[in-house]
Amino acid sequence: MLVHSLEYIDLMETTQYMNEGELRILADTYDSVYLHPNSYTCACLASGSVLRLVDAVLGAEIRNGMAIIRPPGHHAQHSLMDGYCMFNHVAVAARYAQQKHGIQRVLIVDWDVHHGQGTQFTFDQDPSVLYFSIHRYEQGRFWPHLKASNWSTTGFGQGQGYTINVPWNQVGMRDADYIAAFLQILLPVTLEFQPQLVLVAAGFDALQGDPKGEMAATPAGFAQLTHLLMGLAGGRLILSLEGGYNLRSLAEGVSASLHTLLGDPCPLLESPGAPCPSAQLSLSCTLEALEPFWEILVRSDETLEEDSVEGSTAEEAEEEERPWQPPVPPGLTWPVLQARTGLVYDQRMMGHYNLWDNHHPEMPQRVSQIMCRLEELGLAERCLILPTRPATDAELLTCHSAEYVGRLRATEKMKTRELHREGASFDSIYICPSTFACAKLATGATCCLVEAVLAGEVLNGVAVVRPPGHHAEQDAACGFCFFNSVAVAARHAQAISGHALRILIVDWDIHHGNGTQHIFEEDPSILYISLHRYDHGTFFPMGDEGASNQVGWAAGMGFTVNVAWNGPRMGDAEYLAAWHRLVLPIAYEFNPELVLVSAGFDAARGDPLGGCQLSPEGYAHLTHLLMGLASGRIILILEGGYNLTSISESMAACTRTLLGDPPPVLTLPRPPLSGALASITETIQVHRRYWRSLRVMKVKDKEGPSSSKLITKEALQPANPGSAEGLTTLEGNILDTSMGKTTLASSVQESTPPQTKSEAAVAELTQDQSSEAAMPDPTTSEAAMPDPTTSEAAMPDPTTSEGAMPDPTTSEEAVGGAELIQTCPASCTDNQTPPASPVQGATPQSSPTKLTGILRILELDNKAQGSPESQIPGEERLLGEAAGGQDVDDSVLMQVIGDTDQAMFYAVTPLPWCPHLAAVCPIPEAGLDVTQPCQDCGAFQENWVCLSCYEVYCSRYVNAHMLQHHEASGHPLVLSYVDLSTWCYQCQAYVHHQTVLDVKNIAHQNKFGEDMPHSH
Repeated sequence: MLVHSLEYIDLMETTQYMNEGELRILADTYDSVYLHPNSYTCACLASGSVLRLVDAVLGAEIRNGMAIIRPPGHHAQHSLMDGYCMFNHVAVAARYAQQKHGIQRVLIVDWDVHHGQGTQFTFDQDPSVLYFSIHRYEQGRFWPHLKASNWSTTGFGQGQGYTINVPWNQVGMRDADYIAAFLQILLPVTLEFQPQLVLVAAGFDALQGDPKGEMAATPAGFAQLTHLLMGLAGGRLILSLEGGYNLRSLAEGVSASLHTLLGDPCPLLESPGAPCPSAQLSLSCTLEALEPFWEILVRSDETLEEDSVEGSTAEEAEEEERPWQPPVPPGLTWPVLQARTGLVYDQRMMGHYNLWDNHHPEMPQRVSQIMCRLEELGLAERCLILPTRPATDAELLTCHSAEYVGRLRATEKMKTRELHREGASFDSIYICPSTFACAKLATGATCCLVEAVLAGEVLNGVAVVRPPGHHAEQDAACGFCFFNSVAVAARHAQAISGHALRILIVDWDIHHGNGTQHIFEEDPSILYISLHRYDHGTFFPMGDEGASNQVGWAAGMGFTVNVAWNGPRMGDAEYLAAWHRLVLPIAYEFNPELVLVSAGFDAARGDPLGGCQLSPEGYAHLTHLLMGLASGRIILILEGGYNLTSISESMAACTRTLLGDPPPVLTLPRPPLSGALASITETIQVHRRYWRSLRVMKVKDKEGPSSSKLITKEALQPANPGSAEGLTTLEGNILDTSMGKTTLASSVQESTPPQTKSEAAVAELTQDQSSEAAMPDPTTSEAAMPDPTTSEAAMPDPTTSEGAMPDPTTSEEAVGGAELIQTCPASCTDNQTPPASPVQGATPQSSPTKLTGILRILELDNKAQGSPESQIPGEERLLGEAAGGQDVDDSVLMQVIGDTDQAMFYAVTPLPWCPHLAAVCPIPEAGLDVTQPCQDCGAFQENWVCLSCYEVYCSRYVNAHMLQHHEASGHPLVLSYVDLSTWCYQCQAYVHHQTVLDVKNIAHQNKFGEDMPHSH
């Protein structure tokens, strides 16, 4: 009764006593159902089994669990059997967890190849349950044939944004497609949602060989998905079996996920690659639909320039578009380990110290404090302590010159003055008589750990070593570093493996690892990814070596990846955004066989040099996400970090995660900083030419709506709330050819969700109406059409955009209603779940909306139009304000095309909330004077008033004094005295919210002598 009606439950109970004929008659009243006298008992037992797991997990008896049950449940609805399902086990479990255990937020992940419409309909108005489904859709041709299964259905009322659908529109989708959906959408959203329990509707009918799914996922891929989910909700995760109809692949898929739940490493993916174009398009559309509801999904405001991909051929593009059919994967095996995590530490490494400065940040206590903390927490005794040794000359010479090694060896016999002189000859270096021995020991200990991991003695490891190494060059010490331990360890791993082992080096030290980059910059077998403070080249080690455009040389081009932070305060949100958007996509595409982490902890909160805010919990999550790579073979090697408490707690958190403990619950205090997003976006743009996983698919219609093609758009456009992603057709429209009208098939219900951040407008036109009749009054409506000769929100000239006018010819699919067209982001629902009104506060429509043609939404793309902003007259730009304007490609163009005449209108979609509204100050007692001139130049046209200090200045199209005022004061929000729109400089967008209604109304009274007629 938590999910299903009492009448329905009673009816199902009676099936125990029905004869075969009665069961067949009842089953025929449902879709894809069969009944047996034992069906009710089995369904009750299945639901009860999942509830038992909920009690055990939430009662801390077990960490996680899997329910191997049948019949499945995720299609079952409130009073309806559907798709082999009688009771919705996962939905019942979610409600049970909430009511019995007080759980407030539940995440349901549905990876069955069929959409779990029953689960979606149960929670589509409930913000306490986040439902994520990734399923085969094929524009509605695949069962259950519902528009509500498409990406554009995001929930209703208070539940808007809490339904997430990723629809696959072709068969043959593989591991890379599923992993991309988790990285780009699910994991970021869950960081903001913060689930307390994760339930998985775990169907395995997307595995290769399943007769119904026809997909190409592998058991190793499902192990990866399970691993990624284990980082959520403190590891409280329950998988409940749904579909899966190839008995062999089903057994292998269940086994792989169960191995992962038990803590075994994820098997190496056979052919990970990158998401296919069809998957990328689906992901782009889903992101577009969700962005208004989740702050963490907001992309950088910076617009990326288009850039062709060198070496990309037509044959390669064609190959990318074809569904990938992998070879039959071999049976998976898991290692049997004596110990999980190796640990190397040697107290002799404390012998390196500064003879002249006892308070130097790179002090001996760095390693001893970490080791003491690991022992206090009982972590050291859970590890296998490995013996250490100095690195051999042969090992050192794989990365350093013989002359340099000899030069450091000579310091062992130098006097104090000579040591000081020798240290001063390098950058940021001190040397003592024990330095050479300690540096060799640090490097040798790391090599010992590599040997243990590759030999299978341990799965992963931690090297608590000093001095650090990642700044050390081939022939020079630098930045406290002498021998590059990570680089030598990488070469050592390749030497003992007997081939060019694919190695990923992740350097999260706050300083750029210049030495590591230079050693491997021509080597495609080593992928080096560094995240560091750059500060436009002014942060140590200074210069442009750590810039995002440094990508390697010759064969190594693309294998050096730099995420260059240009300021302090980077924390968990920024690093996880980089992991989800950049680091992990590239890493999975590279598919390393070993992961080495230059684990400096000077980006930790409290570090005196880094100035950043990473928490121990944040480091734990970064570590967990990397553990899915390379069959779990990952080694953390200490680099920098100069707050003894911070480095001890951070290394302890990472070690606990390597040992298999679930990462702690991580709460993000804020979304990623805009500057960080800009840095990530900059690196993505640079590396899109090298990594297909960073490219984004969009739709461009060159042959009419019936033949839209997928293409790779080489410029990653920043998404914007309410904006459209490519050419779209409003779903649910059926052309009434006899009336010469288009009818909107689905009804619209009233909804005013508080979370939504985008507004749209629906126009109603008939053939005998003029275009002017459809235009809102610019003096009274927020969606008004400003005067293009005077307003900042001027209208673009559609003739300047090649291909901007869609083909008015209607496709056969649209006419017959037989095939759904993937759209982005038009609303679509099924007949069981009517959509919310696209206009906040709109009156429900009792009859279908009639349009003169087909309503389309186009993305305006400056680059695609071939019209650089510099060539567009100021009065023709759609969005402008003094801040430099919102990019044209962030706006929405809506067109209504009739059979003979063409009527066109444009609508700007403001944000209904932004984080800077707190800066709006009370209106001065004197009120507002919309005729007031600019306080700097005296201009009367196009003036704006600052909503913080209420000073008046002219726009960027006059003398840009308001822009100058913003740059000097930092005040974010301004109001136009021309069209009464509100602009936020920080968000680079128009804003319409209750906070600004009072000042808008005062300005409206002053301008027109009456109150604003609308409050929405």
